[in-house]
Amino acid sequence: MSPYGFYYRPAASPDTALAPDLIKSINGEYSAIICYEQLAKLAPTEDAKTRILEIRQDELKHLQFFSQVYTHLTSQTHKPVQTETCAKEYKSGLVASFKDEQETVDFYLGISDRAQDPYLKEQLRRIAMDEQNHAVWFLYLMNQQ
Repeated sequence: MSPYGFYYRPAASPDTALAPDLIKSINGEYSAIICYEQLAKLAPTEDAKTRILEIRQDELKHLQFFSQVYTHLTSQTHKPVQTETCAKEYKSGLVASFKDEQETVDFYLGISDRAQDPYLKEQLRRIAMDEQNHAVWFLYLMNQQ
């Protein structure tokens, strides 16, 4: 099972207050998945393309986790919506991706601070660490230009 595996929490959880942030997370991960696929197509080298697609795979796991948590906390599903526009050029796409990943780290840590369930709190911190790692990779790719 992946580190972002199935999540269960009874419906009477105080973490249901996190639902709006979970929707934002779902939409953000979905947008990143779309944009990183496009960014990978613009990559100038096979190594850069591979790295971007690996980051995209992490975002797919995050999307699945946030969707499962949202469903278990609210007994509803949320259909993801693309909320960000993707850059049309490689360099601007790297810059936008770096900034987005950095902002997402802070956002996920904030959700983690408010989460009551210890498992959810820990998974949010792990995902925030993934996002920080992604930001470092995007910075590396920017410096390769």
